Amino acid sequence: MNLYYNKLKSLSQAQKAYWLKNIILGIIKMKQFNELGLSQSFLQTIEKLGFENPSEIQEKTIPLALAGKDIIGGSATGSGKTLAFSSSIIENLKPNEFVQALILTPTRELAEQVANEIKKFSEKKLNVLAVYGGIDIEPQIRKLAKTDVLVGTPGRIIDHIQRGTLRLDHVKFLVLDEVDRMFDMGFHEDVEHIISFCPKKRQTMLFSATISPDVDYLSRKHTHDPEEISVQSHVDPSKLKQVYYDVDNKMKFSLLVQLLKQEKSDLVIVFCSTRRNVDFVTQNLIHNQINAKAIHGGLSQNKRTKVLSDFHGKGVSVLVATDVAARGLDIKSVSHVYNYDLPKTCDEYTHRIGRTARAGKDGKVVNLLSSRDYENFSTIQENKCFNIQNEKTPFIKMVRIRLDNPRRNFNSDFKRRNFNKRDSY
Repeated sequence: MNLYYNKLKSLSQAQKAYWLKNIILGIIKMKQFNELGLSQSFLQTIEKLGFENPSEIQEKTIPLALAGKDIIGGSATGSGKTLAFSSSIIENLKPNEFVQALILTPTRELAEQVANEIKKFSEKKLNVLAVYGGIDIEPQIRKLAKTDVLVGTPGRIIDHIQRGTLRLDHVKFLVLDEVDRMFDMGFHEDVEHIISFCPKKRQTMLFSATISPDVDYLSRKHTHDPEEISVQSHVDPSKLKQVYYDVDNKMKFSLLVQLLKQEKSDLVIVFCSTRRNVDFVTQNLIHNQINAKAIHGGLSQNKRTKVLSDFHGKGVSVLVATDVAARGLDIKSVSHVYNYDLPKTCDEYTHRIGRTARAGKDGKVVNLLSSRDYENFSTIQENKCFNIQNEKTPFIKMVRIRLDNPRRNFNSDFKRRNFNKRDSY
């Protein structure tokens, strides 16, 4: 009964009623990790890492992955899919002198995150390497000779292929993670090119939050009799409050500062549409005594890694970001999402708000509208799934704003480097 109780605690009232009804009827049987076909040693590993019950994507994917099936999974960041797809890799691979598993990710941060998790799951029995742009390629080249599992961004993987430092003809497992995001970032041709170097006889697993026509075409072309898996969003609509303020553009930043200081919050993500806006907002939040950090593709990898580390536990409560942070980063305990600039599409809005109201916790999305956001907001409102309520704009006390060029402060190290254009996101 403890298993059922733990599951029910994270559900809304309507979801609890559904689960209770079906548990009584015996329709739903909740599985534990030891029912999914994993070896005893793997079970002991994930238990030591603190995993108690499988998530929905893990419960549905692991048995199929262990059976060698190709998989097309509809699943968002933070659903636990790394454990789901890596289980088959860890259980079936033995170290040798070739790359045997290739995992493509859209961002550097996700590549590092996935690689680190697989290292933990395999207890370092497999040699796992993350490769991406923005850092020196030579250390990667030296480590590739002993790599079993390679996790990387498309641009840097192609760099290694072209240099002759990477062979993919021994790949037994191909995982495409966050495929829709890779396509949004312009990696479609790169992904196809990389796949052409892999053996046709392999296990292919593809994961995407949304299945667009391009993603569907790719999956059909490069998988064999795939099993399709879909899981529900981790966002509980009953715990997510969405509001908007209609404010003059000159007062938008002042309202942001006022709300950040007044709202009781844990971690906060503020989304902007451009790097320039991210730097402007971050610099001026700091100028107004709000401890904020910026993250976007214009920062070096070391800088981005440090920013995320600070955000997770070093007194930084506000992360100002472009959409690079909406996908591919599993950031927990985000209580508020602010859209300083409204996204252009419903999909991007969905990805942004998906950062909060997770695992049964309350979340709030605050949209700051000025005249330049009206068109995008109209597009978002066409989706009736979003219940965005109008909040009366309070009296706003104007704050001081520094108008000097913020890019000089945040991106000086980036300008001195010659990064691969593909990996500049």
